[in-house]
Amino acid sequence: MANHKLIVSPAPHLNSGLTVSKIMWFASLALLPATAGGVYFFGTRVITIIGVSILSAILTETIILWLRKKPVVISDGSAFLTGLLLALNLPQDIPLWLPVLGSAFAIGIVKQTFGGLGHNIFNPALGGRVFLLLSYSKYMTTGWGTPKDGTISIDGITSATPLTVFSNANRLILDPNTAENIKATASQHIHDLYSPDSLFELFSGNVGGCIGETSALLLIMGAAFLIAKGIITWHIPVTFLGSLAIFTWFLWIPGAGEPFQGNVLFHLLSGGAILGAFFMATDMVTSPITRKGKIIFGTGCGFFTAAIRIYADYPEGVSFAILLMNATTPMIDRLIKPRKYGIHSLRSL
Repeated sequence: MANHKLIVSPAPHLNSGLTVSKIMWFASLALLPATAGGVYFFGTRVITIIGVSILSAILTETIILWLRKKPVVISDGSAFLTGLLLALNLPQDIPLWLPVLGSAFAIGIVKQTFGGLGHNIFNPALGGRVFLLLSYSKYMTTGWGTPKDGTISIDGITSATPLTVFSNANRLILDPNTAENIKATASQHIHDLYSPDSLFELFSGNVGGCIGETSALLLIMGAAFLIAKGIITWHIPVTFLGSLAIFTWFLWIPGAGEPFQGNVLFHLLSGGAILGAFFMATDMVTSPITRKGKIIFGTGCGFFTAAIRIYADYPEGVSFAILLMNATTPMIDRLIKPRKYGIHSLRSL
């Protein structure tokens, strides 16, 4: 009788039909509505910013792969997506050399230093944005243009983002040395941000902000496409936005008032919350692989975003929050392991 051997190939054994290339290009396609919205709200210069950012990312990837004597594969779309995401996270009046530098840093340092696609610890686009924010904060925090019919502003700040208005006013309110009349004025500015008209502007995108983060409506359209295609699941976005809503509702204490006063809709619709929750926190390489791990990851992103927005000097915390949780992903994956097939858990014994 012949001695037959059972040969089992390495996992995974099911093929969904999705490839790295398809995932990257689907994600880029999902960002098309927000990209078009950025051009509509802030003008055609946005196209140039996006173009140079993408070109810098592709050229940097090509050069480094060539120097490493690795196959130069650009068609997978990963460098394109990194350049696009970075551009959508930049102010519309930024000097053109900054997206070039940011994309080069994102690909060359954040991605390729760790071994390239699939090996990077941090989200490359966010790494590039935070590098620019910390190194060139003047350009990254003052380059806000005026969207068509934009009306959000505060004394001493022209065409400020809604979160900048909130942060400046909130800082005055929480400072015990601030005069009561100034606190009253600052409180009124925050209540103006919470008005139905202001919230509608945030939802539609007709406010100051980064190129691709202002319109919650257009971003949600792209996110729905990714979910329908099975590129992302609900776990990280829902827990990210859910915990952000809970923590901003609880943490914001106006003056000497009571907690539970924060406006949930304002914090969900403003800044990069939607863009970060659906398009960057869900990065497969830098987020946990299990469902429980994704829930922990998303909750942490929401908590750190809320804490930075309310108590830190920077008005926005999405980028820092996601990068912080990126650093915890290996630990989460070690602690939250799926049960091996055929092995009962201790609870079932």
